[in-house]
Amino acid sequence: MERNKGEFIVRENEVSLRLDSLIFSHALASSRTRASTYIDSGYIFVNGKQESAHYKVRIGDIISYQIPTKKPLEIVKEDLPFSLIYEDEDLLIINKPRGLVVHPGNGHEEGTLVNALAYRYGDAFYQVDALRPGIVHRIDKDTTGLLAVAKSERAFISLSNQLKDHSMHREYLALVTGNFPGKEGRIDAPIGRKKDDPIRFAVTKDGKAARTDFVVEETFATHSLLRCRLYTGRTHQIRVHMDYIHHPIEGDPLYGTHNHSLFSKGQLLHAAKLYLKHPSDGRECEFEAPLPEDFSNVLSLLREKNS
Repeated sequence: MERNKGEFIVRENEVSLRLDSLIFSHALASSRTRASTYIDSGYIFVNGKQESAHYKVRIGDIISYQIPTKKPLEIVKEDLPFSLIYEDEDLLIINKPRGLVVHPGNGHEEGTLVNALAYRYGDAFYQVDALRPGIVHRIDKDTTGLLAVAKSERAFISLSNQLKDHSMHREYLALVTGNFPGKEGRIDAPIGRKKDDPIRFAVTKDGKAARTDFVVEETFATHSLLRCRLYTGRTHQIRVHMDYIHHPIEGDPLYGTHNHSLFSKGQLLHAAKLYLKHPSDGRECEFEAPLPEDFSNVLSLLREKNS
């Protein structure tokens, strides 16, 4: 009988096995590679805690699991617009438009990038989670720009590992309020969910480590255009960090105050560059997406005011 969730206790003859080997031996995964993916995705726990794939189990360890069903949930296929920057047998690089949620969830069952991918490609993407086929990382609904999607299992594993070790990184362009005394800066401040507002995040003492470096690309009378590099990938990281240093992103509906003077359709934040190692051969790849028209129009307005 196929099991999707449950638990078992490590027996004496299983002591010192790697966790991924144990999961494979209990027929919860078709291979050690798949077992490792389940572990990294947070579907396997040891004594209620997440451990690495190479954790060596001990007698009496309680292994609990809740693995997504192999039968995929029904995803509505929708013809939604997005631009394709690159495609091969392993991955897609997408230029996501403003207003497009990446995957179903939190009240968004339709109208997401996953629905659009299902329309164009069917079930061509590697799937661990039925609602997030191929999705390795996300960008916010109203953030525009580059997103990598895994078509193969090796791509999913490779990109996931690159995100963890920070060898895959992204550069964002952000229009923020105010000016800076220097040309570059670093924000190294932990981020956690706000206790009194589950939608928002903030710099907190008990948050997860987060680092954002930035360079001032252009200065205007009331705003600055920054190029930001993420060294961690916390939810809303750039938005939270910019608000923390009192330079919120123009148009951001969640963070900062009085920052809708020029734009009211969402934060002017664009994932402009993406660097990664190709899953097939490890070669260095760099992708770039142009600014969306609405972002460019605001910059043109600011430049006119400066002249």
